[in-house]
Amino acid sequence: MGLVGGVTLTAVSPAAQVIAVQEPVMRVLVLEASALRLRADAEQPLLVAGLGSSEQRLRALSVRKQRGQLRLTLEGRSRRSLSLAWQRELRVRSADPRGIWLGKRRYRGELRVRSVGAGLQVVNHLRVEDYLASVVGSEMPESWPLAALQAQAVAARTYALAQHGKAGGFDLKATVASQVYRGVESETANTLKAVESTHSLVLVHGGKLIDAVFHSSSGGATEASGAVWSKQLPYLVSVPDHDQHSPVHQWDVWFEPHQLRRAFRETGGVSSIDVLGTTGTGRIRQARVQGPRGDLLLSGKQLRQRLGLKSTLVRFEMLASKSAKPGAGVGFKRFEHSFGKRNSAGAGTVLMGSWRDGATGKSLFAPSVDANASFMGLTPPPPLPPLPVRSTRRSRHQPLMLLAMGQGFGHGVGMSQWGAHGLAQRGADFRQILNHYYRGAEIVPYRQLQNSSLAFLWRSRQPGGVESMGDA
Repeated sequence: MGLVGGVTLTAVSPAAQVIAVQEPVMRVLVLEASALRLRADAEQPLLVAGLGSSEQRLRALSVRKQRGQLRLTLEGRSRRSLSLAWQRELRVRSADPRGIWLGKRRYRGELRVRSVGAGLQVVNHLRVEDYLASVVGSEMPESWPLAALQAQAVAARTYALAQHGKAGGFDLKATVASQVYRGVESETANTLKAVESTHSLVLVHGGKLIDAVFHSSSGGATEASGAVWSKQLPYLVSVPDHDQHSPVHQWDVWFEPHQLRRAFRETGGVSSIDVLGTTGTGRIRQARVQGPRGDLLLSGKQLRQRLGLKSTLVRFEMLASKSAKPGAGVGFKRFEHSFGKRNSAGAGTVLMGSWRDGATGKSLFAPSVDANASFMGLTPPPPLPPLPVRSTRRSRHQPLMLLAMGQGFGHGVGMSQWGAHGLAQRGADFRQILNHYYRGAEIVPYRQLQNSSLAFLWRSRQPGGVESMGDA
């Protein structure tokens, strides 16, 4: 994993040699467009390299691609236009702590503009800890408990560093395709505290950074990675979630016939959706869409994309109108748990769980797991029963609407953000939260992943710009 800024040797004792390494610098794709404008925040100018033999001091810079060239408008003491070969890369930085304006957002570090294909790309180069202060505030409300924000910081740091040094012009995108990053405006005192108090901490398994994926809300139980993607990772198993208070724990959405025809043009709409396979938690693996013109076989992911669903933990019914009542007795089975109950002997704390039919309220499954074991990631939970799915075929004479009733938001693998919020409200610290969702993973300073024959330390930044040999 490449590191920016070189290496400094410092003698600390006759028996040991310490090597301090600067923070890795992340490359984040923040914009793809045919034209863009960069400007300084106030009196501090932009410092632009790539326009000539030296940096130019500008108030603003506009760039567009036209006829194989970069057309630039430079605003400094005067305003002038310039054309450059499209292969040229522009590097824009500023000494202003408020960052650089790109459109309606400001960014720290350096912005690099280059021509790619028919348009332009802007990649933000900045230190990982600065990047994380924005990611935490972009991924979670900054008003959430500190423990939840800290858990997000560690997970996001791990995910980012696992992508560091990727081939191509950037490591990460600023969207949900990687993790959300909105620049300076998403930084707050709380997000900065969450990042600083977990400085350099990452999640590892077998001595390597884990794939620290996360999502909004699982709908009751997280999903094993192998049920969603091609590989089952030992630390990404299904665990009971703590997201019952999530606004997307349960949801429903209606689709009119014309919407279904647009989503499924091959079949000419939808007569029924038959679920052919589900995961252990009830998420759809495969489904068959039947319509007037034929059938279409789709994966759960493809079905979710076609309909724009929040998750694949969903069932369907075809109904005549929104006033029609879904079939009685076919309600959701959902995982319900209570926190901190005593066992029959009055000793210890157990996590009581049950699957209940949403229509009848009947308890179908009631495991009891030692809460500390579950909480600290030592014992995987028992397998969860599948979510029942019902589809009702369309009437020959009446076009029917599709009702999708689901739970959760996202792929369901790894840390549930609303679950982290729920655990934090119950007094869990960030280590307990992370150990619950990433089973068997260790939380260590990033320096421990470096050359084991030397003590690698991540250089910590101190107030006033003084750097010291800091331990996370």
